[in-house]
Amino acid sequence: MEGSLEVTAESSRVQAYINEHWDRHLEEVRAFVRQPSISADGTGMDACARMLVRWIERLGGMGEIVPTKGWPVVYGRIDAGAPHTILLYGMYDVQPVLGETWLVSDPFGGEIITPPFAPELGPCLINRGVMNQKGPLVNTLLALEALKNTYGRLPMNVIFMVEGEEEMGSKHLPDFVREHRDRLQADAAFFAFLSQDMHGKVLSYLGVKGILFMEFTARGGDWGGPTVRAVHGSNAVWYGNPAWRLAHALASMLTTDQKHILVDGFYDEVEPADAHDEALLAALAPTLDPAAQLRGDEVRRFKYDLDGVPLLRKYLYQPTLNIDGIVGGHWQEGTKTIIPHEAKAKVDVRMVRNMDLQTTFARIRAHLDRHGFADIEVEILDTYKWAKTRIDDPPVQAMIETYRQFGHEPEIWPHLAGSAPFYLFTDKDWLNIPVAMGGLGHGGRVHSPNEYATVQGMKDAQQWIAAYFLNLAETLAQRRK
Repeated sequence: MEGSLEVTAESSRVQAYINEHWDRHLEEVRAFVRQPSISADGTGMDACARMLVRWIERLGGMGEIVPTKGWPVVYGRIDAGAPHTILLYGMYDVQPVLGETWLVSDPFGGEIITPPFAPELGPCLINRGVMNQKGPLVNTLLALEALKNTYGRLPMNVIFMVEGEEEMGSKHLPDFVREHRDRLQADAAFFAFLSQDMHGKVLSYLGVKGILFMEFTARGGDWGGPTVRAVHGSNAVWYGNPAWRLAHALASMLTTDQKHILVDGFYDEVEPADAHDEALLAALAPTLDPAAQLRGDEVRRFKYDLDGVPLLRKYLYQPTLNIDGIVGGHWQEGTKTIIPHEAKAKVDVRMVRNMDLQTTFARIRAHLDRHGFADIEVEILDTYKWAKTRIDDPPVQAMIETYRQFGHEPEIWPHLAGSAPFYLFTDKDWLNIPVAMGGLGHGGRVHSPNEYATVQGMKDAQQWIAAYFLNLAETLAQRRK
C-alpha cells in the first residue's frame, strides 16, 4: 500500500524515541496517576476528565467531555487520513482509598520504591490506578505521541472513548454508545492492560464473563424484628433479628461446601466450552501452576480437588454466586449489644456464555420468595453481559504478532474470570467490532493497598503499544487486500 509504514524498521525507530525520552515519559505517567479520580465520591473526576481532553488535543485531535446521567465520558478523535480506524476504550476512574494502609505516605503521591513484598520486581510506581487502569491509559497516550513525533502521523485514525464509571459498573456507558454510535464506528477496539505476571509470562484473554451485582436488604417487618431503629440485645429472646434473617436467606442459595448453587434453574443456560475453547484449555493446562495461584492470592486450597483442564473448566465455564460484603448493626470497636433493624449484603454473580441477566435475577428473586424470604429486598446495582473475541480476529492476531516481536509467546486464555463492558464492542446489537485487551508490563494489587506497576514494565508497555498500532494497521491492510 502506497505510503504504508514498514513495521519492523518503523517499530525500532519508535522504540529508540521512547528510550531517548523515557525520563520525561515517566514523569508524565506520574503526573497523570497523581490526579485523583474516585468515581465513588467524585474526588478529582472533573479535573481528570479535563486532563484527558488536553492530552487528546496535544496529540492533534479533538476532545470533548460528554455528559451522562453520571460521570462524563471523554470522547475524542484524531483523523490521520488513514484507511483504518481504531477505537481506544479506557477508564479514568479508580477505586476509593479510604481506610486503607499504604507503604507510601499518599496513595496518589506517585512514589517510586522497591516494594518490600516483592523486592525482585525492582523499582515500582505505587499509586491507586497505576495498574487499573490509568497507568495503561497514559502509557497508550505516550505511545501515540511517540509514533506521531517520530513519523509525523499515526498509522490509523483514533477514536477515544474513556469512561468515568467503570468502577461503578459502567452504568451509563450503554446510553453513551447508543446515542453516539455513528461516531464510534471503527475497524477494531483496543483496551490497554499490563499483561505480564511476576515472572514475565504474558497472559492474553479473549473475552470476559458477565456480571450481575446486587444489594440484598433485610429489615424488620411483618415477620418480626425491629422496624425503625436498633433495640437492646436482650430482646433477642423474643424478637427476630434482620441480620440472622439475611444470613439464612443467603445460606439457602449455596451448599455448605460452597461448590453448588441451589437456585432452581441457575445452571440451565450454562454452555460447556466449544471446540475452539477446548483447544485453548488443552494448551493452557501444561503451564497451569495451581500452587503458584494459591500463593499469589495467599489462599491455602481450592474448593475443588481438581487440576489441569478440569480445574480450568470450573474457573472459566461455571457461574458464581459470591458475597462481597455484609454489614448490619454494630461492627465498630467496643461493646454494643443490639438487635439491628436492618442488614445488607453485596452479592455478585459472574455469568458465563449464554446466561441472561434478567433471567438469572428472576430466578434469584423466585428462590427467595419460594423459601419464605419475600421480604428480602434485592436491587440490581450493576450489570455486564459476557463478551468474546476469537483468536483469528485482526486485533488479536496483531496482538499475538506484537508479543512475538518482543520475544514473548503469549499464553492464550479463552476469557477472563472477571468482567468488563466489552459486549458493547463485540455484540452485534451494539458496535459489532472485535476488541483486543493486552500489552507488556507488570503490575498488581488492583483494588488493594499498594497497587503498583514496575517502572521497566511501563517502558515496555509504551514500546509494545506503539508497535501494536503499527502491526494492527498492517494486519488490517492485508485483510483488505
